[in-house]
Amino acid sequence: MPQQPKQERAIQTRKEILRAAAVVFDQAGFAGASINRILTEANLTAGALYFHFKSKEDLARAVMTAQPDSILPWLSSEGLQRLVDITLVWAHQLQTDIVLRAGVRLTTEQGAFGVRDVAPYQDWSRIMADCLRVAVDKGELQAGIDPVELAEFVVEACTGMQTYSAVVSEDRADLVDRVIRMWRLMMPGIAVPTVIARTEVSPARAKALLDAMTSAATMSPAHGTP
Repeated sequence: MPQQPKQERAIQTRKEILRAAAVVFDQAGFAGASINRILTEANLTAGALYFHFKSKEDLARAVMTAQPDSILPWLSSEGLQRLVDITLVWAHQLQTDIVLRAGVRLTTEQGAFGVRDVAPYQDWSRIMADCLRVAVDKGELQAGIDPVELAEFVVEACTGMQTYSAVVSEDRADLVDRVIRMWRLMMPGIAVPTVIARTEVSPARAKALLDAMTSAATMSPAHGTP
């Protein structure tokens, strides 16, 4: 059944609030953000915000858990290549996607505002473990590789990489290169040789994925990130 205009407006309003909150959280962190500042950024009333979110903490959690929406809808690969693609796109989108960047900042700083929400990390671990289970079914991984264990390690490695990159390079400009290096070092220990040879881990792969995302977004604006 097609959505009614009222439902469509509500969905669009939620997206606008989420994006405005991301802008403010990215600039000021949780402590420096205020509801009034978010409302000004969104050009909406307090009633509209509180219809969708109960509090600033609720809004921060929504931004944190929205991270995969900046990446997953654009990918069509499977198995190990899909996992590689997620990390390549993630590394680039952290430089350009405000919702993803704010979500990462809030996730890493959440202790400062009295929250210990492991859901964003667990969400990424589940997503990556699903990729690796497909990789197991396709015979891409070496014997004895535990998809859950490896997925958690990749999340941990990416968390550390983006933190380090944010300190040593402007706007994490070197993060794609760091992700590529991570896979270059890890691949021989997790994948069978034939899969290593055909799995694309390169700046060219990252560029192709980003070009495809740009093209898809241009053709279907409603399919964009929240």
